[in-house]
Amino acid sequence: MRTATGTAIGPARSALMVIESAWVWYKRNWRSSAVSSILQPLLFLVALGFGFGSQVRPSEATLGLPYVQYLAPALVCAAAMQTAAFESTFPILSSFKWQRNYIAITATPIGPKPLVGGVLAWIAVRLSVSAAIFLVIAAPLGALAGPATAWALPAAILTGMAIAAPVVAYSSTIESEGQQFNAIFRFIIIPMMMFSGTFFPVEQLPGWVQPLVWITPLWHGTELSRGLSFGTADALPLLGHAAYLLVLIAVGAYLCTRTFTRRLAV
Repeated sequence: MRTATGTAIGPARSALMVIESAWVWYKRNWRSSAVSSILQPLLFLVALGFGFGSQVRPSEATLGLPYVQYLAPALVCAAAMQTAAFESTFPILSSFKWQRNYIAITATPIGPKPLVGGVLAWIAVRLSVSAAIFLVIAAPLGALAGPATAWALPAAILTGMAIAAPVVAYSSTIESEGQQFNAIFRFIIIPMMMFSGTFFPVEQLPGWVQPLVWITPLWHGTELSRGLSFGTADALPLLGHAAYLLVLIAVGAYLCTRTFTRRLAV
């Protein structure tokens, strides 16, 4: 790809330009997402970890840890999931239909493939910052079991991206006003948060429900985050959880490239 002056623009630079454009907007409007991506998860941590958690004694179900420390590595993944779902729905529809940002971007030498890379990379940046702030604030509250809980950060990013990539691909196919997104939040995101092991062990659910939980990205992210943070899992299961999330990201990125190219390529 080349500019009007003949200067070549590689895919990496094109993606970075997409990220830069998102950052220019975000640094002026970050307050609009601070509550949902940072404050809300911290309120969950305080209310459930310290409030409800004060009535939960350390036991085998909590891996012998205070409930707030059991909750924190999983909650950061759940928060990443919610942030990823939001960033992957209405903003994508808006950029195609209302603001038409993607139409304008692909009118430049930046094509659909670098655009997809930039969009997904920007979501990863958002997840990284939100999760890092959550962990930094949770540390002085005593919600982290130890330094190893820092491993919850990459686990949260993988979890969020495993949600974001497929949802971005779906959002790029939407032509209506986005009522389908309400169904995603009501019937996928909220049930995943409640029943994927974030707040209590999956083993406490009915036997017929557990296989449904095992296919959810959040369950794999939660198991990966707790396993890395507490050192309670063997290497093979951890690799399996990470591989599952990476496969979802790869499949989602492939589908994103197809749908973006179909809608934007001239």
